[in-house]
Amino acid sequence: MKLFNSYTNTIEEFKPIEENKVRMYVCGPTVYDYAHLGHARCYITWDVLYRYLKFKGYDVTYCRNVTDVDDKILKKADKEGKTPTEVSQYWYHQFENSMKALNTLKPDIEPFATKTLGEMIAMVKDLIANGFAYEAGGDVYFRVKKFKQYGYLSKQPIDQLESGARIEVGELKEDPLDFALWKKDEKFGYNSPWGVGRPGWHIECSAMSRKYLGKTIDIHAGGADLIFPHHENEIAQSECANGCKFVNYWLHNGFVTINKEKMSKSLGNFLTIDDMLKNYDANTLRLFILTNHYRMPVEFSDEALTSAQAGAKRLTNAKQTPINENLDIQSTEEYKAFVEAMDEDLNTSKALAVLFDLATRANKNEENAYTILYKLGTTLGFTFEKAELSEDDIKKGIAAVIATLEQNFTTMDEILEIRAKARAEKNWEIADKIRIALDSVGIIVKDTKDGTTLELK
Repeated sequence: MKLFNSYTNTIEEFKPIEENKVRMYVCGPTVYDYAHLGHARCYITWDVLYRYLKFKGYDVTYCRNVTDVDDKILKKADKEGKTPTEVSQYWYHQFENSMKALNTLKPDIEPFATKTLGEMIAMVKDLIANGFAYEAGGDVYFRVKKFKQYGYLSKQPIDQLESGARIEVGELKEDPLDFALWKKDEKFGYNSPWGVGRPGWHIECSAMSRKYLGKTIDIHAGGADLIFPHHENEIAQSECANGCKFVNYWLHNGFVTINKEKMSKSLGNFLTIDDMLKNYDANTLRLFILTNHYRMPVEFSDEALTSAQAGAKRLTNAKQTPINENLDIQSTEEYKAFVEAMDEDLNTSKALAVLFDLATRANKNEENAYTILYKLGTTLGFTFEKAELSEDDIKKGIAAVIATLEQNFTTMDEILEIRAKARAEKNWEIADKIRIALDSVGIIVKDTKDGTTLELK
């Protein structure tokens, strides 16, 4: 299996530190608002990596943090007259619901920053003791220039960084490049050896990663927007505190863009996951994201999502047959083609081509095609449960047919009986009117040799 390592800028053969075990850390959300399509791209991407590593037989420990102490959370708490805990807990549950709706697997470990303060303080103390950090007026800063590899991940020479560095009012840095490990905050802070304050954002991930996965881990992943300064600072403080390499493989997913601009809350051009799921199902959003290589930008458009919706239907509407649990999937050519694609730096686009071919063959009743499609498709996080008609769907369908035929019906069974009779009498006009009326409210009529069934679009 080969992965593109952002640190070395090369595709490398993946070799875990410990045979058959993978320790994987992903930067999680700062919980103060709704998650958007950019978050969906990030967490679906790494959900697929997590699923695929397990599919390959690795024992994976997946850790994704929750930042529940941050300037944005404090600002929102102030504005709404709430405590930071009330704000972060509310928005964490919103995030959790969004991730569940997208069918992402829950990480094995999901630590909260406020529950890991002791480890953060311990790491800052290590950095001070090693001469890499210093206290100044209740703040603690990291000495960037003392870490000679600083800028290697983001490929930014130190002199370029210096030209853009500034010292803000109230900061007591030795150097403009130095970043905060601990911030003085007498209003919302916690007790520490340097007075009441709270952790800097970067130290959180370093401390949580060290606590739950160890000093050196296999994979650290996140969005490309985190490369600098977040991940750059994580490397500096972790390696200086621990005295060893921090991460073996750095992986980053590309942005979701609208009109060629990165989707973000600060630009105000973001679409929330909850809003997207009102119009498109989770399979559609997942297919939209996986059609593109994870390292490339994804340009959002209604056309792209409509196309993804059609593709998702092709997969989930494939003719379903009982799963053959005795099938040795690893011996099949489809498995080999799927693995070859995914081993090529998670080439999901190529892997999807295997799934679409299987869907076509399942519809032709080819033996085991649906079994292979199901097993490979669920590895990418797709669901194959058919959506059931709710009472509300049925009422809408009956109302649409009444309006079209100008006749009263009381049940869906009665409508289907009228349609079956019309088809038997070759009265295609009535049969088609019923089908079109149901289609207009999102109910698909499927005629098979075994009878007529109804499905949701």
